[in-house]
Amino acid sequence: MASSSTPLLTAILHRRTYYALSAASPIPDTRIQEIVKHAILHVPSAFNSQTTRVVVLLGDEHRKVWDVTAEVYKQQLAREKFKSANRRFMGFRAGYGTILFYEDTDVIREFQAKFKTYEAKFSEWSDQTSGMHQFTIWTALEAEGLGVNLQHYNPLIDVRFQTEFSVPPTWSMKAQMVFGTPTEGPAVPDDKKEFKPVEERMKVYGAQ
Repeated sequence: MASSSTPLLTAILHRRTYYALSAASPIPDTRIQEIVKHAILHVPSAFNSQTTRVVVLLGDEHRKVWDVTAEVYKQQLAREKFKSANRRFMGFRAGYGTILFYEDTDVIREFQAKFKTYEAKFSEWSDQTSGMHQFTIWTALEAEGLGVNLQHYNPLIDVRFQTEFSVPPTWSMKAQMVFGTPTEGPAVPDDKKEFKPVEERMKVYGAQ
């Protein structure tokens, strides 16, 4: 039976990782920005700390993300390993855009000082809110017809990105989200995804 939550749960169901992407988008850039702004405004954070920061990169700026990443990793990897890594970088470069996710360490420290009882937990809670932002934006972009994948090439790229994209040094990078129009199906099709038994992962008490 359909209910008010059905569209949201359906969007979550169909969220998948797409690696084969083209430099096209079924929605205008303004809609992409609206989705990100909506997440920034409405995704929750512990103590309403609002620690998440994002950088949206499109067009040449998106391609620069992966050119710079390749430059950094070329200096770090052996030649054969870099060839393999660079194929991945160029695959991400072929997409439409990249969203960089950060957490503001100045704000985290501010809340740690303000709420000493929970000082040790604020970094963990910050990671949780970052994850919620990532999941919300990922799900929304795919509901609009885009394909998305999430990457983690930090911290090697952090310093260069601070320079290239005017990122404050107090912003701690968490992930790079690549998106574009899918040219192939998801990395793991719906009928191939494996699930551990729900009974091992969920407990319910007192249900009517």
